[in-house]
Amino acid sequence: MSFETARLLLIPPLALAHASFWGILLSNVAYLRRQRSTPPEPLPSLSVCIPARNEAENLRRLLPTLQSQDYPNVEVLVWDDGSEDATWEVLTAADDPRLTALQGSPPPADWVGKVHALYQCTRRASGDCYLFLDADAELRRPDALRRLVARHASSDTSVSSGFPRLTGAALLLVSLVPHALLRSLPWALVTRTRTPTLSALNGQCWLIDGDTYHAHEPHAAVQDAVLEDVAIGRYLKSKGHPPTLLDVQDLVTVHMYADFGAAWRGFRKNAYLLLGGTVPKFLGMHAAFVLTWLVAPLLSLWFVASLYGLKLVTDRASGMPLWISVLAPVSYVLGLALQFDSAIHHWSDRVTWKGRSVPSSAPPPTSPTDPVGGTPDSTG
Repeated sequence: MSFETARLLLIPPLALAHASFWGILLSNVAYLRRQRSTPPEPLPSLSVCIPARNEAENLRRLLPTLQSQDYPNVEVLVWDDGSEDATWEVLTAADDPRLTALQGSPPPADWVGKVHALYQCTRRASGDCYLFLDADAELRRPDALRRLVARHASSDTSVSSGFPRLTGAALLLVSLVPHALLRSLPWALVTRTRTPTLSALNGQCWLIDGDTYHAHEPHAAVQDAVLEDVAIGRYLKSKGHPPTLLDVQDLVTVHMYADFGAAWRGFRKNAYLLLGGTVPKFLGMHAAFVLTWLVAPLLSLWFVASLYGLKLVTDRASGMPLWISVLAPVSYVLGLALQFDSAIHHWSDRVTWKGRSVPSSAPPPTSPTDPVGGTPDSTG
């Protein structure tokens, strides 16, 4: 087959794929801008649940921003998940009666550590509303919790997923997270359709009404899911509680990784699972990414412009610096290499994170009773 013949065959499906990316992206940007915020009266009691394994440095940044909050009725529960650094010392040194530091036995063999830690927090939580927050987050203003709860209360359902400001030492990789989040899943359709697979959460920051949580116990339902946020989003939608996406970049920053190596290892544990978690699914999805990100620009300058445009819009929407957009091709190539490296490590069962092994295959497909899976908007 000649190059020209291959070009004529590939351009139509690739053009359709790019058109769908643009449609989803622009609809999501409009969706986020249409959001309203009406503070409930009175404010519900709030439980902030944080998992922590070897998070001493991150907690030294996060805890002061929680202590400065003016929320009238809030408790903060942090589960130290067998940390090997000074996490427990940082927690016990914090002088705040609203903070409860928790410790216990390691997670059972059939539980993922983060899922178990958050589940243990919810056993002690007493709030009417729960906020699940990663330890590498930071609240950007003293009224951040008030505004978070107000936006959650104004959303369409009892579950809200935050879209925070992302930063870190590997922005060429980190910038692919909002890029995937905004161009992959049409969030306006999540609450308007019944299909559980058309749903997700961002586990870095999400809220749920307490009675909804305990009616369905999502962490117990997806106890073995590495991509627990996507699994929970699908599970809750199957139970009639689809999540909404909230733009909280003015309220929450997440410092994802301290250096490039940590970022690579963090994304490596998820990338293979995000692309299906089995050899056939991975090969099919990876081939689609190769065609979209690498082959398409070689076929037409229009695809070069489209890829730059998609990255530029998502970078602007997520507050990334301009130089990240200029180096968009580097991000795409790094993403492809990362996907393949993740597959190699999963196939050889060599994936670890914070000293623990990561399961090397995807859980069973999503169903109303077994809702597990993955899409590219899950993070490390």
